Amino acid sequence: MHGLERPTNRRLLLGGLGLGSLAAAMPAWAAGSVKLPLPGGPDVRDLTTAFPGKGEMILQRTHPPLLETPFAVFDEGVFTPNDRFYVRWHWASIPTEVDAGTFRLKVHGHVEKELSLSLDAIAGLPRFEIAAVNQCSGNSRGLFEPRVPGAQWANGSMGNARWTGVRLKDVLEKAGVKAGAVQVRFSGLDEPVVDDAPDFKKSLDLDHAYDGEVMIAYAMNGEQLPLLNGFPLRLVVPGWYSTYWVKMLSEIEVLDKPDDQYWMKTAYRIPDVPGANIKPGQTGFKTVPINKMVPRSFVTNLQDGAKVTAGAPVALRGIAFGGDCGVKAVDFSGDGGATWFPAQLGADEGPYSFRRFEGSLPALAAGTHTVKVRCTNTNGVAQPTDRVWNGAGFMQNGIETVSFQAA
Repeated sequence: MHGLERPTNRRLLLGGLGLGSLAAAMPAWAAGSVKLPLPGGPDVRDLTTAFPGKGEMILQRTHPPLLETPFAVFDEGVFTPNDRFYVRWHWASIPTEVDAGTFRLKVHGHVEKELSLSLDAIAGLPRFEIAAVNQCSGNSRGLFEPRVPGAQWANGSMGNARWTGVRLKDVLEKAGVKAGAVQVRFSGLDEPVVDDAPDFKKSLDLDHAYDGEVMIAYAMNGEQLPLLNGFPLRLVVPGWYSTYWVKMLSEIEVLDKPDDQYWMKTAYRIPDVPGANIKPGQTGFKTVPINKMVPRSFVTNLQDGAKVTAGAPVALRGIAFGGDCGVKAVDFSGDGGATWFPAQLGADEGPYSFRRFEGSLPALAAGTHTVKVRCTNTNGVAQPTDRVWNGAGFMQNGIETVSFQAA
């Protein structure tokens, strides 16, 4: 498969885990715990190594699997290892096996020719590769004040990978999109657990689907996709939140009218205001489907409560991403935001990738200190000083502050 191992049959990887009884079994396979500084709690979360293809992860939920990347992983490099990459599913009915030999991707709807593509047929299309951050819309929801419902993620429902596959536009051109098409809808192999719940489907406008960057991935970081991250195929939408990155992609439907099903019309909508930022209790605003990501940055070598040596410079290291474009600059402040200093940027892996930065605070006296970090992207958009708030807990990107001790 263009230098990558052909996808193999992934039988019973989840079936052997017994997802239907995970909640009851959880204490038996918890692998310690981690403290998360969430204002609404709980402060301590279980760690687990029980999920197939995954190392130690923070357990957010078992049914469906919601696994958060421990934050220390982000200090190891700009690409998140596959076995530590976060996991987020909407429905708990996930296939326990996917047979690579019989799997087919269906393309239908407002097209000249319906397709049923094998993995070999997809691999025969021109290869495409891109580095891109995959971030849950609700990343950092646990930091919202006042608290909002939903999975209480800290900052670890994100990851960066080098994705390999084919351009979506090449598949659409193979099917021949008819005049009058307006959107393209995507769905995967996961299913609701109750009859009246809507299948998880997401749509992109036709011009976005044809932009040459949206892709169908069969590999991440040089290896085939892990089952829990979407094997055998996953939609990749660079610069957009991961709700659009449909896992176990099995169906593409070209539409001749806007998609009005639940996951576009009702769910994953944000206030149509700058940064999706409103005041608690505010009403009377329009909403739109969540879409492009916004800039973020994090210090990764210091966490809250860390101890450093007084009287010596403090090295800073971290990651930033521009959201829907590249990183222009990262600045840091050791005096609460009164003075900012430029960080040194590391290698540029592309406009949608994490980017490493480094800096140094001058020698500090003994006591409690803070450092703030701010990313400005290549469109000139900088992180806001204060945390964002909306009722869904989406699009958090306020400037991060780390408090530490010099002694």
